[in-house]
Amino acid sequence: MAEQMLIRRMAFLALFQLDARGDLTDAELESSVLHGDDPKIDAPGVKASEQSKAWTLARDAYADRKRCDDVMKNLAPEWPAYRQAAVDRALLRLAHFEIHSERVPAPIAIDAAVELAKEFSTEKSPGFINALLDQAAKKKAAKKESKKNAADADSKPDDDELGGNASDAGAGD
Repeated sequence: MAEQMLIRRMAFLALFQLDARGDLTDAELESSVLHGDDPKIDAPGVKASEQSKAWTLARDAYADRKRCDDVMKNLAPEWPAYRQAAVDRALLRLAHFEIHSERVPAPIAIDAAVELAKEFSTEKSPGFINALLDQAAKKKAAKKESKKNAADADSKPDDDELGGNASDAGAGD
């Protein structure tokens, strides 16, 4: 399994634990994630650096959960965080954090969340997660483009800075 997918998988499981049990120590996360029932996580083969990255990612996504929950509530008001399945909520929060922080490109975060949903959640969850994250990513991209356009407009010199209107050039010739 690729290192990034392993880190994301462990981060998802850790985030699920944080959501269920509150703030946990690294030792508690290690105990629940690495010594759980996931056959794709070979505890003795997991490097300390991978663990550290996974726990940091999970903690960062957990700290940012309110922002994600607000975004998802705006996108799907009938499915606020408290009504979402815990697995789906953890996947949404993790992928949203990755997209929002620009840790990875949106399509990668979305694809990874959908793949994990296929494995850990219900039959309808991959579509639900894909739709919400895709909408969130598009809104973020549109907002970023709008800010870029506003910044570009602000950096263009006004007619006054250029010495008058360009159509005035040659008017007195």
